[in-house]
Amino acid sequence: MKTPAKAVRRIRKAASLTHDSRLLQIRDWLAARQSEMIATLKEFVENESPTHDKAACDKLCAALAERFLQIGGRVKLHKRKKAGDHLQADFGGARGQKPILLLGHYDTVYGLGTLATMPWRESKGLLYGPGAFDMKGGIVQMMFAIRALQSVVGPLPMPLTVLLVSDEEEGSASSRTITEKVASRCEAVLVCEPAGHGGALKTARKGVGHFTVHVSGVAAHAGLDFEKGQNAILELSHQIRVIADMTDLKRGITMNPGLIRGGTRTNVVPAEAEAEFDLRVARKQDGERMLRKIRSLKAVNKKCKLHIEGGINRPPLERTPQVIALFDKAQAVAGQLGFSLSEIAVGGGSDGNFTAGLGIPTLDGLGAVGDGAHSPRESVVAAEMPRRAALLAGLICQL
Repeated sequence: MKTPAKAVRRIRKAASLTHDSRLLQIRDWLAARQSEMIATLKEFVENESPTHDKAACDKLCAALAERFLQIGGRVKLHKRKKAGDHLQADFGGARGQKPILLLGHYDTVYGLGTLATMPWRESKGLLYGPGAFDMKGGIVQMMFAIRALQSVVGPLPMPLTVLLVSDEEEGSASSRTITEKVASRCEAVLVCEPAGHGGALKTARKGVGHFTVHVSGVAAHAGLDFEKGQNAILELSHQIRVIADMTDLKRGITMNPGLIRGGTRTNVVPAEAEAEFDLRVARKQDGERMLRKIRSLKAVNKKCKLHIEGGINRPPLERTPQVIALFDKAQAVAGQLGFSLSEIAVGGGSDGNFTAGLGIPTLDGLGAVGDGAHSPRESVVAAEMPRRAALLAGLICQL
């Protein structure tokens, strides 16, 4: 027998009210644990984890694994010889359902010993320390969102997978394949990287490329045989101008020459020179077009040779209808929690670029609210941590 339309509407309304009630319970559960969240963040910040220090990364990875085990996760370590191990934790859900992926990283840009000059501290509602904002605060919020769901809802409404990698800050060379493999099995990806200004979610990120242009010339004495030399630095200077002119701000394309090397002495015509370039693109097709343009460069001085290496490291996270749909759900949850939520497009990349590049719905910026990533003023707004964890938990329920 078909259920009457009015009855269907009543059932949906009742379910909505139940969801609202549970969401508020989740909010209150988390608010009561703000001090515990701060203490957890302090522990993680004081456990330094520079990208290139495997021992330090593995130490924090083990501590994180133990935390996820304690809250019922099935933990798997993706072991690596050089990079830190990558951590995966799987939670509950009905068999056959695709999981939601909570994605992030635990490495930081700060060298071991940074705590000596940039110690953990709390001041005027802000939490300071290396990696607090990018992105150990987001990891804390992941953990507490899962705990809140378990406490208020009971068994998780759908399966969850947490993936925390150790090399995001240096391009994710050892983790990209793992991230893409895990994400390919998931319904959606929620990236707990830091929020944008004012707590905005990131619905678009530029793609990132890296190129090295190497010039080979001919060495000669700058005084005795100047005319016999072919100046590699001079040729490189021509190429730098050509490449820099590829920048198109209206299309979101930037090409930045960041490093230049060349020559041996001032009295020697330089035989070798090279420059490294950072490329940012807002659209996937622009990345492919720029790749072709860079690889088709020709030497101005035909007696010099060009050798070009590099490519697109991260595809762009574009603001697709799938991303907009996820943001709309997050906005609805925020409204139920009593605050507004905005969106932003940013130039920096994250591992969410990889998952978006696979066509998997991806929403970024669900981590901590704060400021000063990669700087001595890096900080997290303490009062926002429970609210952002509630947002994450509510979005999981919506999905």
